[in-house]
Amino acid sequence: MELFSAEFFSALLAIIVIDLVLAGDNAIVIGLAARNLPKEMQTKVIIWGTVGAIAIRAVATMAVVWLLKVPGLLLIGGLLLLWVAYKLLVEDKGHDVGAAGNFWAAIRTIIIADALMGLDNVLAVAGAAHGSFILVVLGLIISIPIVIFGSTIILKFVDRFPIIITLGAAVLAWTASKMIVGEPFMKDFFANPWIKYGFEILMIALVVGIGTYVKSKRSKKEPQAA
Repeated sequence: MELFSAEFFSALLAIIVIDLVLAGDNAIVIGLAARNLPKEMQTKVIIWGTVGAIAIRAVATMAVVWLLKVPGLLLIGGLLLLWVAYKLLVEDKGHDVGAAGNFWAAIRTIIIADALMGLDNVLAVAGAAHGSFILVVLGLIISIPIVIFGSTIILKFVDRFPIIITLGAAVLAWTASKMIVGEPFMKDFFANPWIKYGFEILMIALVVGIGTYVKSKRSKKEPQAA
């Protein structure tokens, strides 16, 4: 992938959207872990906890970028990412993270929680980067301010404009479909542009359509159950 090409910027835009819709939960975890500490200590915990979490995520993302070059793993990664996109639409994520009682305990909680919750982000960013380590680094740099400062803003925007989640799921589905069509041993099958782009559109439509339908059915049942 050439630097500053249309493909480069479209991949970077996909990474930014992925970070916006997936990194908000990690930011909430950070806030929950630090909430019982003195205010003067909270900022330090948030900064150092985020630095540690981002460092681990950087190593994990680089590893996934390398692993996706192994035959067959692009297909597996793409299928997993389709599931992540679907879950983003239909699931209400919980944040059962206890508040830590001291500085190092809070940092440890943040790093462990981020490592567990950040698997979807790692896979999505690695897939969107198409093997470009520069895009991975840019994606991580972009995610740092989002994680540290963006949780409240993201939540407000998502509450007011739920379409943001749908857009994020569509971008994830598109990234997943591009991973699948990029699988080397399936190259011949997707050689025809109509089949290739038709498949990508179909995956986006299926994820958004099925996810929206399931979500609406669940929301209709909730008042009846109450």
